[in-house]
Amino acid sequence: MDDAATRPAEAGPGEASQFPNSRHASWFGELDAPTEAAAMAAQRKSRHTSLPDRDNGHPTFQRIYRAFLAARLVLGMLGLLLLATLWSTGSRVSPWAALLGAVYATLATLAWFWPGRSRKGRDATRLGTRQALGTVGVDLTVFALIHHLSGNGLNAQALLVMPVLMSAVLLPRVVALGVAAAATLNLLSVAWVQGERSDEVAALMTQGGLNGLGLFLIAALASELAARLAREERSARGNMEAARRQAQLNKLVIDEMTEGVLVVDRRGRVRTANPSARRLLSAQGSAPQPPFPLTGVPAWRALIEAIEEAMANPGHAEVGQEVTLHFDDRSLRELRLRMRFIRGRGARAHEDVCVLFIEDLRSVRARQRQDKLAAMGRMSAGIAHEVRNPLAAIAQANALMAEDAATSTQQRLTQMVADNVARLKHIVDDILAVAPGVRPPAPAIDPLEHIVAICNEWRSTAGVGMGEHSLLEIDIQACRQAPNFPHLKVRFEPEHLQRVLVNLLDNALRHQSGEPGAIRVHVGWVPTAHGPHGLLMISVLSDGPPITADTERALFEPFFSTRSRGTGLGLYICRELCERHGATIDYRQHQASVRHRNEFYMTMPIEPASLPATQA
Repeated sequence: MDDAATRPAEAGPGEASQFPNSRHASWFGELDAPTEAAAMAAQRKSRHTSLPDRDNGHPTFQRIYRAFLAARLVLGMLGLLLLATLWSTGSRVSPWAALLGAVYATLATLAWFWPGRSRKGRDATRLGTRQALGTVGVDLTVFALIHHLSGNGLNAQALLVMPVLMSAVLLPRVVALGVAAAATLNLLSVAWVQGERSDEVAALMTQGGLNGLGLFLIAALASELAARLAREERSARGNMEAARRQAQLNKLVIDEMTEGVLVVDRRGRVRTANPSARRLLSAQGSAPQPPFPLTGVPAWRALIEAIEEAMANPGHAEVGQEVTLHFDDRSLRELRLRMRFIRGRGARAHEDVCVLFIEDLRSVRARQRQDKLAAMGRMSAGIAHEVRNPLAAIAQANALMAEDAATSTQQRLTQMVADNVARLKHIVDDILAVAPGVRPPAPAIDPLEHIVAICNEWRSTAGVGMGEHSLLEIDIQACRQAPNFPHLKVRFEPEHLQRVLVNLLDNALRHQSGEPGAIRVHVGWVPTAHGPHGLLMISVLSDGPPITADTERALFEPFFSTRSRGTGLGLYICRELCERHGATIDYRQHQASVRHRNEFYMTMPIEPASLPATQA
């Protein structure tokens, strides 16, 4: 088959003409190849950058910190420019103030080009000690000295807002209030010195106090706003993490669905497709990973037409419809579609998407057959109940007739009736044994006691003697390795256990060699990694000829039998009864060097309650 049938083609400007349906333009818009390619590239890029700067620790903190570093750099450059302007105009400028301005500009430049080197871990949300000293500490010291040295020639009080604001945003609130207190002390000390010189101590001290109060207010408000921003960011980050986990969970669920899920937008581009959908859209292998154009492959034309029909008839979309994908002249696939439409609001109609749920019609029909078989099973159980009463009446009437049978012909006829009644009764019991229904939980029994009793009863019924020349051997020694061997219990209905064992023993008797020990019942213990209790294994082995491969494949299928008068329900019922009690049954064939080559074995969980409290 040509791979072009399943390879999506690039959408071209005239692609809409491939679909003669006039309603095509109502959902799928005209496609432009560069626009389509750009949209697909943007979607691929968005999958890798769904959370901006998510690998940078705390992006908000980093941006604010860089903003403060940029402000310090600009402030340092402006300070140098101001000092140079004052000096050039002949204004009186303290050389110490000029030196401090140059030092500050240099330190601000170094901090800008070498930020964050001393951060302790990616998850830090506060400045480290060295960072705080190198930024807030330097600003407070330099601006305070400039304020002292400049005197009345340069009012540097406003510069103290920078370290107070930076500490309020990037440091704990207590530290921010401490910085505001240090700045206020600086303002008061300068006001005191200037007031002593001009005899205006009260006015200057009042002005300094008011400025200090403003610094405290700035520190408190900025710290509160920064804390709220941090809380909002943590909440947003938690919501994004929850959304990411939910998206991963949704993707896992969708990917594991046996039903195909396909999301198509108005451009005819498949945004999402789970593995089941991609397998159903291809004759061999699977369709490409999304996004890919749906409108470029002739084999998928039926999907486009189905979407357009569902748009015109929404009620039909709820019920579903059947389409056939023709990949080539020899390959096709029948699908069942159900569609849901998610529409954009207002002018965002281009964001409408169609969600398609796709099923293979073969799977749908198989489920329908299973439902019919289940209904037939329930009906068969009801019929078996109705047959049981007249069958018992027939058996009783035949027994009365057998008492009066005088001739050999009459005796032979009554015996024939009795044999067929017994056969019908056996079939009815088999059907009722596997009929669905709520049953009480099985009791916890001693398996060894019941196994030995069942085997001894079977000996007498089948005419198998006891002793060393007997056809049947029972070995329970290997079971002694189980934890707390004397108190071993399993949960199994005794009548069902007898039915399974008798069926296996009857099969072994029909195919054994006739030599002593030809049939062997072995009971052992199998440890498991899930707990200390392990499993109990019951094996029925025989030395008859090995079962052929064809027979082995159909051993546990219903109505399969190698005997002309067999019902074919024996092993099938054995498996059903085992599964009902949480046990398993299977067959394996040993090598030719082993005497008992044929082995049917059962495994059943050992009851945890059977162990003492010290071992459980």
